Amino acid sequence: MERLRKIKLLILDVDGVMTDGRIILGDDGSEYRAFNVKDGLGIKLAQEVGIRVAIITGKESRIVARRAEQLGIEDCYCGYPDKFQAYKQILAKYNIRDKEIAFVGDDINDLPIMERVGFRAAVGDAHPEVKKVADYVTQACGGDGAVREVVDLLLGRRQNEY
Repeated sequence: MERLRKIKLLILDVDGVMTDGRIILGDDGSEYRAFNVKDGLGIKLAQEVGIRVAIITGKESRIVARRAEQLGIEDCYCGYPDKFQAYKQILAKYNIRDKEIAFVGDDINDLPIMERVGFRAAVGDAHPEVKKVADYVTQACGGDGAVREVVDLLLGRRQNEY
């Protein structure tokens, strides 16, 4: 709990964390992803108490950028297959220390960041290697309220309080 009180920034992966990992392709080439509104409210609650929220995703996506804009997330790094490069930019931008950052991930490309941050969370259906390094594994799967679960933990709430 002491480590959680030091968190000033929450960084989220997208596919498999904010979504269930599926990308639906339309005949016209359109892409669709579903985001959970509970996660969105959790993000807003974190922001209200002064926790910054950032997104880092390996895929370039207008959908993700639009969702970030809807949620007031200024730091949305899309198209970073090497997510650690975006992480270094965030560190420099805010002059923040690793131990003041929480990260939520689901797959092995999230490990370089997870190995550095102060609090590591994995979604319930994360890759086993990610779960091994996690400080916390959510009960919820990615796209099904996992982000909200982590935010509630950061804010000192228990899941059944709301």
